[in-house]
Formats: sequence, structure tokens, C-alpha cells
Amino acid sequence: MLRELLNELDGLIDQRRQCVWCAVVETRGSTPQKPGAAMIVLPDGSQRGTLGGGCVEAEVKQRALRVLSEKAGRPEILTVHLDDNYGWDDGLICGGRMTILADPLVGPNGEVLADGRASYYRTFRALVEEGRGCVEAVVLADGRRFLFDSRGALAARMGEGPAPELVARHLPPLEQRPRPAVHQGIAYLPILPRITLLIVGGGHVGQAVARLAAEVDFDIWVLDDRETYASAERFPMARRRFVGPIGPTLRDLAAQHIDSSVYCVIVTRGHHHDEEALYHLAETSAGYVGMIGSKRKIKLIFDDLIAKGISVEALRRVHAPLGFAIGSQTVPEIAISIVAELIARRNLGTSIPAAREHVTVG
Repeated sequence: MLRELLNELDGLIDQRRQCVWCAVVETRGSTPQKPGAAMIVLPDGSQRGTLGGGCVEAEVKQRALRVLSEKAGRPEILTVHLDDNYGWDDGLICGGRMTILADPLVGPNGEVLADGRASYYRTFRALVEEGRGCVEAVVLADGRRFLFDSRGALAARMGEGPAPELVARHLPPLEQRPRPAVHQGIAYLPILPRITLLIVGGGHVGQAVARLAAEVDFDIWVLDDRETYASAERFPMARRRFVGPIGPTLRDLAAQHIDSSVYCVIVTRGHHHDEEALYHLAETSAGYVGMIGSKRKIKLIFDDLIAKGISVEALRRVHAPLGFAIGSQTVPEIAISIVAELIARRNLGTSIPAAREHVTVG
């Protein structure tokens, strides 16, 4: 993930180790990675991160090391063409084109190259860690860069001109979760706001979902009424752990923290707790609410909640049963089906494929 790679880069700069930051800024046709993918290349040919493996990485590393030794510290834009013969030996036949920024960061004597370069990447790392999103704009002609925060304000720049206001003209609004794009010779690489996943229930399914979701860059919150279940030992990946009665705790969270950037998964140990959780979550502005269970159980819960005043419209937005229909039997399989649906919701929005028939309401 980008967070880990920027953390690694920060450490390499601190250690004054030579390295080249390589990032895909534009692609055409079929390619093994898309804009935003990044890799760090070290002088011995080793790497951190990936641009797709195989001969693509071999060529990029070779050219990046040449940049490190020959370009006096200036970034270079590399173009890699993938034709029918490219990568034949390892099966990587793509037929596209990749444009890659190669930026050498530390010189042969341990000097950090170019004024403000380390500061630029540290600002980049801080914005990514913050999780609110940012946009990096790269001038394809010469590799100059401009970094904008979640509000569209210029946070850092590398190189002079063009004027930031010209670059900002095509800045994509992050709330629309845009894809990378190129306008007038400038590549816009959005780092999207990170989604928080609130897992209600710290049992086996909740634990497995948390593990997988953390690996695909969700921020994990977990709630259970038992301290031993919402523990650091069971959920080391969780940014926040809540222990307390399900209903009152969710009522407080809903009032203060739950909005469209929060997805909620209800996987408690019983019918009563599931119903209590859904009562407090169904009518929130959460970006996703899903509940585990059989169709019979879900219908009973929906009927009870309607009798308690929860609107039919709110319940129609609930994904229940949650997860894609992949014939899940084991806990890991159930977690995979749930996290797959969460990724689809995050990446595709309302265009989630109809992979499971949800319980109808009303």
C-alpha cells in the first residue's frame, strides 16, 4: 500500500541511502498496473513495492538506476511500451504503454537531491496517513509536481511553474472518488479518502473481516460489549476499539462520527444484538450498512424494526444478507465475500453487481 511505501521511503531518506521513487503516472491500453502504482528502486537492484512484476519492473529498474547515476538528480519521465513480444517469457503480454516518473532522491555521497525534495515526500506521507485524501499533479513534460490536500489547497510542490492555479484548474473533487486522468499534459493522481469500517461484533467473523479489510486499506474500528473480544490482541489492526453496550455506544457514535465515509458491518453473536445494532445504524448517513444472517432472521428483524418506527426506505438500503454469494461455508470464505462487497461499494459506488439477492422490505 502507498502508506507503507512512503514510510519506507522516509526511512531511506533519513538513512541517506540512494534510491529512486518510480510511480506510474499514465497508462494506455492493457498494462499490469494503473496510475498511482509506485515502487522504490535501490542501487543493488532490489525494490520495494511493485509496478506489475516481470520484465516491466526489470526494464524500469534498469532505466531508473541510469537516472540515478547520469541525470544529476533530475527526475525523468520514462515510457515503457508493451507489445505482443514484450514479456513473452514470463507470460506478461499486455499491449499497452506505461508512463513512469523516476525520481532519484539521494545522491552517491548521501546527499538528499534538490531543495525541498525530502519535505515534499514527507508532506505526501502525512497527507496519506491522515486519510482525508489528496491529489498529486505531475507535469508529464518534465516531472514537476504539485501536491494538493483534501480541500484543494496547494500543500507542496517540486520544481517551478506552471502556476499552481493553472494546475488546479482540472483538480478532481475527491468526494466523487475520481479516477486518475490527464488534462493538458498534466497527470492528476487522486489518493482517495480512506473509508472507515466499523465492525459491530468481535467474534470470529468480525476478526476475519477486520484482517482482510485492513489489508485493502480500510481503517478498522471494532465494537463489542465484551472487553476480551474487542481487545488489542484480537484486533491489532484496529485504529479504534470500543467496549460497551451495543445500543448506547452506537447511539453515541452515530451522533458524532458516522457519515458517508464510514461503512458498518453487523456481525454480532446473536439476533438481539444484531437488531439493536441495526436499530441505531439503519437511519444514519453511513456509506454502507450490512448485516449477517439468514433471510428468515433478517426478515424478522426488519419487521420488528418497522414496528419500532424505523422507515422502510432506510431498511431498503441495508445489505442483508451482506457479502457476495460465493457459496461461503467457512469463516475465511464468509469474510472474503463480505470484504469483496465492501471493496465493490468503495470502488464502484452504486454500480455494485447484483451478486446476492437481498431481503426485500415493504
